[in-house]
Amino acid sequence: MILETSLPPSPSETERYNVAFGKVLRAFRRERRLSQEALAFDSGLDRTYVSLLERGTKSPTLNTMVVLCFALNLPLSSLASHIDEMVMGENI
Repeated sequence: MILETSLPPSPSETERYNVAFGKVLRAFRRERRLSQEALAFDSGLDRTYVSLLERGTKSPTLNTMVVLCFALNLPLSSLASHIDEMVMGENI
């Protein structure tokens, strides 16, 4: 997705992406039958942080997304496209 504006996203827009990220992360984690604790261990993150990400209350950094994708054996581009699909389809 290419943004057609030079303005930064509004807080509500970034919240939508955080919620979508969390839902997509949870879906991939469950698809792989991993607990939050196992995903946290495999990615080097704290379990409570994984929980906050899944609930959409924290914004992940690029580094966080990369380590989660490695732990899930998932291309970053796949994660991003699923998030975009959710936000554009407003399934959040």
